[in-house]
Amino acid sequence: MNYGDLRTHFKALLNRSDITDALANTFIDQGIARIQRTLRIPSMEKQHTYTISAQTSKVTIPNDFLEAIDLIYDNHTLSRVPMKEIQDYKKAGQTGSPHMFTREGGSFLLYPEPTGGSLILNYYAQYTALSADSDTNVLTDIASDLICYAALVYASDYFLDDRRTVFETTYLSFLIEIQEQANDAEMSGSLQSIRPAYQLDI
Repeated sequence: MNYGDLRTHFKALLNRSDITDALANTFIDQGIARIQRTLRIPSMEKQHTYTISAQTSKVTIPNDFLEAIDLIYDNHTLSRVPMKEIQDYKKAGQTGSPHMFTREGGSFLLYPEPTGGSLILNYYAQYTALSADSDTNVLTDIASDLICYAALVYASDYFLDDRRTVFETTYLSFLIEIQEQANDAEMSGSLQSIRPAYQLDI
């Protein structure tokens, strides 16, 4: 469903004569923002590569960043630690392959400080914003019903609509369904195996 179709369907579900297109767009955009605060599924995953050519203490977080999955340098995953711990280590001024990071504002602080190489950030990202009626993104393709009911909750608050509880219950049902489907997909299939609790070296 594109943005225009989504708005038309939302307005039909709301079934009010006093809802404008501009107001409908506001509710849809608010609904998508709410979904992104909660949902974490594979279609939200992105990768960003930082090419480091000089000593650096931090890298800038992408504009569409929602949540970090992992940060990888030279085939090893960095550990996320509290800010205080990073600051204590930084007093030593060590450079080299980073092993830990923390977030500060719109940046990730690294320690030790790398002087070269590539740093890979795997993260959950915002979906592409909708503007024109013909616009689509992955969320509109796979979960237009979820978007509509998220928007209906905001509309019911605005219009003091008695159907709010029904809209909220339906929204949460769709959200849980999509999240559980993603969770199940990660834990099923032939690629999954049970790892032994102990390993015997012979």
